[in-house]
Amino acid sequence: MTIRILPAVGDPDAARAICGLLGQLPGVEPLRVAEDATRLLDTLAGLAAASVADLPEVVLVHERLGPLPALELIREVALRFPATGVVLVTATPSPALYAAAMDAGARGLAGLPLSYEELGTRVQAAAHWAAGVRRHLGSGPETLTEDGAGGSLVAVVGAKGGVGTTVTAVQLALAASAAGRSVALVDLDLQSGDVASYLDVQFRRSIADLAGISDISPRVLQDAVFPHPAGPGLLLAPAEGERGEEVGDLAARQIAAALRGRYELVVVDCGTQITAAGAAVVELADIALLVTTPDVVSVRGAKRMVRLWERLQIRKAEETTTVVNRHTRSAEIQPSLVERTTGTKAARTTVPAGYKDLQPAVDSGRMQDLDARSPVRQALWALAAELGLAAAAPGASRGPAHADRSPSRSPTSRASSSCSPTWP
Repeated sequence: MTIRILPAVGDPDAARAICGLLGQLPGVEPLRVAEDATRLLDTLAGLAAASVADLPEVVLVHERLGPLPALELIREVALRFPATGVVLVTATPSPALYAAAMDAGARGLAGLPLSYEELGTRVQAAAHWAAGVRRHLGSGPETLTEDGAGGSLVAVVGAKGGVGTTVTAVQLALAASAAGRSVALVDLDLQSGDVASYLDVQFRRSIADLAGISDISPRVLQDAVFPHPAGPGLLLAPAEGERGEEVGDLAARQIAAALRGRYELVVVDCGTQITAAGAAVVELADIALLVTTPDVVSVRGAKRMVRLWERLQIRKAEETTTVVNRHTRSAEIQPSLVERTTGTKAARTTVPAGYKDLQPAVDSGRMQDLDARSPVRQALWALAAELGLAAAAPGASRGPAHADRSPSRSPTSRASSSCSPTWP
């Protein structure tokens, strides 16, 4: 998840200062400096000849680059390479110059001397814009993930309380992190979030501290995210439940965008109550997981949740993936029946009941220490592989986690899945 930046600076001293500051920004790769406008345009043309994806996400243009005037150069870059965001660096920022730069096609203006905060904010904004352009140009989701401005967002929602939503979100984040991906785990269960309890974390910052910030810089985000030793960065729910009201629709969207700009994968535990913030995340999510258990009450809750999303016009049933937790082959309610009842797509991987395996890890608050041989952990990591969040384990097979799809299903399973659902 690297944002490639091409500095175009003619003065060697200014170039060294700018490159030194760029090297401090997280997730940024400074390219070789272009000493003049001709070198800049030639470099961009050479990269674009191979692929749009090879272009840098951001170009920094110093106002005294030459020989072309800076605004004319910005206009030329914007016309010829629209998938790259341009930021003008100037010693005399003013409203008039800002307006002229925007008219020329720049995506931002940074004043000299450059500060870490301002440069990081301008780079992130330009990179997000470039990612959106590349998506519309058809560069594909892989480019969005690789450029550091469009990581995947996974929303995990429970059909009702106690179905294993937080355990699912935590293990998916751990599996992706173990696979080498940069992962953020967000607790959006704003009044009763338990991610900190499951991972034995005490941290003074929470998602509520980001709610009042309109322009979330990399440093501000870094201060709010707890780097867990197991790998994922944690953005926790507020310790005081009443502060959850501070996180609304707009704040959730801004926080999600900031996290996607820095992490390859963002896993959000939305809990079981759909707030304005939760609805925004479900709408933005690349993958929406609805966790249920194989009982009538939970399946009714899943169906109710799907209908709510459709009424709010935030997500269609067919765009939702249902995960069946505490599954057994002898259960009357099988994933195929859940799929038909809710209108969603059921994940091939199901999670078995494993109270004895989970109890020590839950009581100690160290879910990261759950035994690798635990069927629950194996199933959830297999689910991560199925969703494309992590690589499949070597030698993984369709074992008990897929028993409901196996040809050797029990008579009870066949009977239950063939009957029509009668629940409202």
